Amino acid sequence: MKPVCLLAVLAACAWPETQPDQPVGGPEAVAPGLYAIVKTSMGPITAKLFEKDAPSTVSTFVGLATGHQAWKDPETGEMVDRPLYSNLRFDRVAPGYMIQTGDPTSTGTYDCGIRVKDEVAPDLQFDRPGRLGIMNFGQPNTGTCEFFITADAYPALDAAPGSHGYTIFGQVIDGQEIVDRISNVPHDAHGRPRTAVRLLGVVIQRVGPGAVTPAPQPVAATTRKKPKID
Repeated sequence: MKPVCLLAVLAACAWPETQPDQPVGGPEAVAPGLYAIVKTSMGPITAKLFEKDAPSTVSTFVGLATGHQAWKDPETGEMVDRPLYSNLRFDRVAPGYMIQTGDPTSTGTYDCGIRVKDEVAPDLQFDRPGRLGIMNFGQPNTGTCEFFITADAYPALDAAPGSHGYTIFGQVIDGQEIVDRISNVPHDAHGRPRTAVRLLGVVIQRVGPGAVTPAPQPVAATTRKKPKID
């Protein structure tokens, strides 16, 4: 097998360079593509991002991770262009279901000022553990900054006829045991961990040649609250 090289995060597309630690795939080469290393206080989770199936969602996720996608600071109410996914709490966990993070207020209801169109691919379903899904406001084309990772197959999340469903934008390839551990931490009646589990950061890496990820598509903020998935 020919080795593949790790490129900087979308270097040709003006994204910043990735951090060199924790390379994708460990000692063995992985398939070319775009990957996210989700660093948590309980260990790293590596996921391949589905940039062909969900280009706008992946672009926005990468932008929020790197600081190229503006989002609304809850303290000032202003749109800011710094990395969002840094030192946040997992605000909801559920054994055998999922872990949820990406809200700077740790409430799971904050409107961070962006909207991403639905990209529900018919051949991608919540039929296995490790699916990355984007949260929404319960209406079409209202994807936002918060995301979740499934701990098991969960078909109830798939779009029913006439429903917008949840966009799947990635799949865990390494660290599913970390997802399971986080999903099983003691939590209160609302799913909030009793001892904080943190999202420390998200590192984006491209392996081999690949398609250009589109620029993020920011959308004006609203004041609607985001419903919990159940």
